[in-house]
Amino acid sequence: MMLFVSLAAAALLIVIDQLSKLYITNHYTIGQIKELITIAGHKIISITHVRNSGAAWSILQGSTVFLIVLPILLIAALIVLMAMGKVRSKLEYVSLSLIIAGGVGNLIDRIRLHEVVDFIKWEVFEFPVFNFADICVVCGAVMLCVYFVFFDKSDKKPDSKPHDESAPKDDNNVQEQ
Repeated sequence: MMLFVSLAAAALLIVIDQLSKLYITNHYTIGQIKELITIAGHKIISITHVRNSGAAWSILQGSTVFLIVLPILLIAALIVLMAMGKVRSKLEYVSLSLIIAGGVGNLIDRIRLHEVVDFIKWEVFEFPVFNFADICVVCGAVMLCVYFVFFDKSDKKPDSKPHDESAPKDDNNVQEQ
């Protein structure tokens, strides 16, 4: 059931990502900038239509085949883990759904356009332009890290229990001196 819900949520997020990119490509020319949020005369967020043929921070420019094959393998691995029941918590499911949605959203752009449509510009400090799919991947990755650091108990040592002297002893495990 959680697999179905997770994949449905991912599908919804992919639709939102693709619709937002479609809106940008239909209403903004490449390079066009429009202030979106300004506070006291200071730009906070703007719409800045750019294209990126690389990965984050424009690394791996021109590596389209690699940037298509790697996400396909990673997304498939995440779905297989979910389908095999290796995911143990709702937070893990949500995290992986976000990562899958963001990965597929940008993968669609790479396959269709050989580059990714980016349009959200954080103006407060110098930061690369990004998109909704990027937000999904980052939020999912952060949530997954939070889960593993604070909530995952799978590889923690069990609580040590005080030795009960009245318990029967196993003579097979007693070593003679």
